[in-house]
Amino acid sequence: MDVCGPVTGRVRDVLVRRVGPVVSVVTPLGWACLALVLCMAWFATAFGWQEAAALGILLGVLLVVGCAFIVGRSSYQVTLDLTRTRVAVGDNAVGGISVINTAPRPVMHSTLELPVGRAVASFPIPRLRPQELHEDLFSIPTNRRQVIMVGPAVSVRADPFHLLKRQIRWTEPVELFVHPRTVALGSPAAGFIRDLEGMTTKELSNTDVSFHALREYAPGDDRRHIHWKTVARLGTLMVRQFEETRRAHLAIALSANLDEYASELEFELAISVACSVGRQALVEQRELDILTQRGPFRCATGRTMLDDATRLQGMTGRRDAVDLARRLADRVPNASVVFFVVGSGVTPAQLRSCAASVLPGVRAMAIRIQPGAAPSRATIADLTVLTLGGLDDLALVLRKAVA
Repeated sequence: MDVCGPVTGRVRDVLVRRVGPVVSVVTPLGWACLALVLCMAWFATAFGWQEAAALGILLGVLLVVGCAFIVGRSSYQVTLDLTRTRVAVGDNAVGGISVINTAPRPVMHSTLELPVGRAVASFPIPRLRPQELHEDLFSIPTNRRQVIMVGPAVSVRADPFHLLKRQIRWTEPVELFVHPRTVALGSPAAGFIRDLEGMTTKELSNTDVSFHALREYAPGDDRRHIHWKTVARLGTLMVRQFEETRRAHLAIALSANLDEYASELEFELAISVACSVGRQALVEQRELDILTQRGPFRCATGRTMLDDATRLQGMTGRRDAVDLARRLADRVPNASVVFFVVGSGVTPAQLRSCAASVLPGVRAMAIRIQPGAAPSRATIADLTVLTLGGLDDLALVLRKAVA
């Protein structure tokens, strides 16, 4: 039985647990200083250079003095508070950080570092008496859609020359969602299905909302649908017959293929458009599905939908808008209204192929994103194509679609 493996693993774990924290306090500059100390000691011993010995002693003293700045453990209670963990692009993301000295004695000044995305914010902490509170406020720029990791808050104690640095983690990281910007559409702009339960189909039903015609009574028919005025006039039992309606169900195919967009701005506008339409559907309590080449969004609430939209990353490859339209038809066969949100690089032939994937009786629209273009409407086969130049024009182009 080979016992070297387990023993070696245990020794390595002990070294990492015991030696790791000690080694981690030495900065790259500190390691360079230590290497110079050893080199100067070798030169002084080998060649008798007094200058090398003096320099080595000086650097060694700096390392020893640096230890005095990091010895001892700070005892803080640190609280990281973001006013809102979800904001829209352009909104202010404000937070605060509070530090309380929980030690029974005063603690020396230190620095608190807070990673914010790829940047690091530094907050100086003054000398604190026992139970003394220190607070700092900060704001985070939100100029683009992203998920920003804020934290963890780490206290830093270092010597003046930054040869040694000791870090202690106090909080857990918090995700800040910068949602895409959306606009409210209003009921007239989003009212694509005008009856109570949905769009009527050509299929007949014995019970529904949309009245179609009268027919003679047949065994098994619900007597509640007998039209007694007609019975009195004709002398024959007549029942109402209805057109079957489809439950209002909105499906959105948002293309994430960057090859179809002329710029990043165009792609971001497409995301905002899809989220604006989806948000209106949820406000009106309609069923909603949003699908991209990366997968579906969670559409149970507007919050989950916008969270998934914030995490969406563009892609390149052969999975274009046409492929996405076919996948949407397979995934949401019961949709009553379908939207294709695409970039300016999608051709009319591709839009025609997208329309061909829509089931009969389903209303289909394409919103083609082209920043700066005037709002317009066109028709390709049974597909209504809306050209959108800016997010603020979305309600206008949708009103044109239902006009």
